[in-house]
Amino acid sequence: MSGPSMFAPRGSARTVNGSADGEHRPHRILRGAGLTLIFVTVLATGAVTDSWGGVTHGDAAPVSPRPLGSGGDPRARDGDEDGPQGEGGGAHDAEELVSRSGDRWSAAYTAREYEGLRRALNGEYVGVGMTVRGTDAGRIEVARVRPGGPAEEAGVRAGDLLLTVDGAETAGRPVTDIVALLRGGPPGEGSSPGSEVVLGLERDGRAWSERLRRARLSVETVTVSSLGEDVTRIRIDSFTKGSGDEVRRVADRLPPNEGILLDLRGNSGGLVAEATDAASAFLDGGLVATYGDGDTRHVLHADPGGNTESPLVVLVDGGTMSAAELLTGALQDRGRAVVVGTRTFGKGTVQVPRRQPDGSVAEMTVGEYTTPAGRTVEEEGITPDLEVRAGENALDEARTVLSGLGTRS
Repeated sequence: MSGPSMFAPRGSARTVNGSADGEHRPHRILRGAGLTLIFVTVLATGAVTDSWGGVTHGDAAPVSPRPLGSGGDPRARDGDEDGPQGEGGGAHDAEELVSRSGDRWSAAYTAREYEGLRRALNGEYVGVGMTVRGTDAGRIEVARVRPGGPAEEAGVRAGDLLLTVDGAETAGRPVTDIVALLRGGPPGEGSSPGSEVVLGLERDGRAWSERLRRARLSVETVTVSSLGEDVTRIRIDSFTKGSGDEVRRVADRLPPNEGILLDLRGNSGGLVAEATDAASAFLDGGLVATYGDGDTRHVLHADPGGNTESPLVVLVDGGTMSAAELLTGALQDRGRAVVVGTRTFGKGTVQVPRRQPDGSVAEMTVGEYTTPAGRTVEEEGITPDLEVRAGENALDEARTVLSGLGTRS
């Protein structure tokens, strides 16, 4: 397998393959935990931004925070893990390679796990279409229900308590465990469409059960909302297939005087090609980023014809990672946007996925990317033009900046 890919970290990835002070840890020990975080990343960002009022995960949770790049199609993978070194047979080839490398950002997958990641980056998952969160009382509550999904069709509503999943009690358990139960298997695997799951629910003191059939669903990672007269917020939770085109469609429809708040808080990355397409929504061609792969230097360019008239503010925080940092850096360096928030995470290395003889896949670092002005992001992150201090409302600050750029708020 070939083709460059740029990966953001797993969850709080400064300590995934090494401790906070840089002490190296074996990759094999943390592979399972990392995969759990991979598949809950999108909906977990609600906790980072306080947009859902608590730690929130969904059975969708499909997106890896490791953005895949554009050379070839590194997402594609075939086969499954059955063989002499399957899930129960000890370390597989990729795990051995990653463990020996000492590469902080490397990762190892079985063939089946990588296939799950490929589907996730295509914005697909099998589940019941609901998001859950833990309450202060240690119970599990339905936070959101996907329109048209199995949960909505069964009458499940936001605010319902989830008591059991297939008879397993949920109270006091980590939300990530509940996600796995809803999906019907560990991250990267899960159940097939049509498989059944029985939920024990409670509403207004009345308990009942619902038998749902899981379905193959798609994830909407781009959401659009109005923040008042002449201000539109475009929130990108992650970059999956089609995210960039959706951003461009939205930007193209807006009148020239419409202020845009591009909300990348908690965006852990995704497909680099999609982040480049998103940059094209606001630029008229030109450089987005460069990255190295051995002796080769790759250049990412925006397509011409983007919306260059609307005032633009990019809102970021410490959960803004990798491909989201690439997009932020491009818009900042090109003078297209004012960046507001707090310093971004600082994940700017490039990895390539390499298929191993047993079908497993290892992702290994080959270099770092740079912004149009030649800045590197690794460790340093992106510093906002206007830094929001503790206690200040980032959204209000962004709206104030937009008003100064020529739009009412």
